[in-house]
Amino acid sequence: MQNLEGKVTLVTGATRGIGKGIAIGLGEAGATVYITGRTLDNSDTNSEISGNLKDTQTAVEQAGGICIPIQVDHSNDEQVRSLFERIQDEQNGQLDLLVNNVFSGVQAISNSQGQTFWECEPSLWDASNNVGLRSHYVASIYAARIMVKRQQGLICTISSWGGMSQIFSAAYGAGKAACDRLAADMSVELKPHNVASVSLWPGIVGTEQISSLADKIVAENTSDPKNSIFADRYNWETPLFTGRVIAALTGDTNVMRRTGKVQIVAELAQQYGIVDQEGNIPASLRSLKFLIPAALPALRTYSSLIPDIKVPWLLLLLTTLKSPQI
Repeated sequence: MQNLEGKVTLVTGATRGIGKGIAIGLGEAGATVYITGRTLDNSDTNSEISGNLKDTQTAVEQAGGICIPIQVDHSNDEQVRSLFERIQDEQNGQLDLLVNNVFSGVQAISNSQGQTFWECEPSLWDASNNVGLRSHYVASIYAARIMVKRQQGLICTISSWGGMSQIFSAAYGAGKAACDRLAADMSVELKPHNVASVSLWPGIVGTEQISSLADKIVAENTSDPKNSIFADRYNWETPLFTGRVIAALTGDTNVMRRTGKVQIVAELAQQYGIVDQEGNIPASLRSLKFLIPAALPALRTYSSLIPDIKVPWLLLLLTTLKSPQI
């Protein structure tokens, strides 16, 4: 469905993973998609996990969108400022969507697995929250300046269940909780200008880096049956799933009813009737359809028989999610 034709969107950190999937999902809907990242093409690649802006551009265009790749280091505020000036100039002051996705902390988190926060260097905080939380704040400033002038727009900040319960580390959890608060507090000031701000929680997304990290977790914790969530990729989502949900949010004429709230990707998919690229709808991580088979792997074969009942937020806050998550 080309319901975003004529819409101008920006996805930060789109060389691979969730960012690439989001860009493709917006392309499917016919949007003009600006994408950012540090790696422009294969000549810039020096990582074991490949990915570059040119490859994402090709995928977006094949999906039906218009894609404009811009090489940006989101730790450099001047580069970010120039990015938004370029969009404003090229699109006559139009920006309908900002997706705050860029995050550079996966490798540092992977390297710190098995260590307490006091055993890690203080630099883990910056690795988790500089090109992440701080970058989201900076990009939102410049996006809001454009959107407020037009009295319309949407800012989606990619966050995590780690804002509710410990997943990787104290630094990671604090950053994700702050992302949720950032989206909520921005919404208070943006609402009078008809600009929405939401925090999005994907489930367990099978990105290149997360798959690599999951393999490491499984290898180091073979005696823990809960880690079979990683071993068999149980209820994993694809990056495109988040992209399709964000495309639906962008096209929702009543999106303001969601502003300031945490939105769960799998639950939005159910509401909008969206399927993953394999044609299925993964369960929300707070649904009994996920929680029971996650705790009792033998029941996964019968997961279709388990009711899709969501655990209330208050109960989640009291008990927290103890199953391994990403």
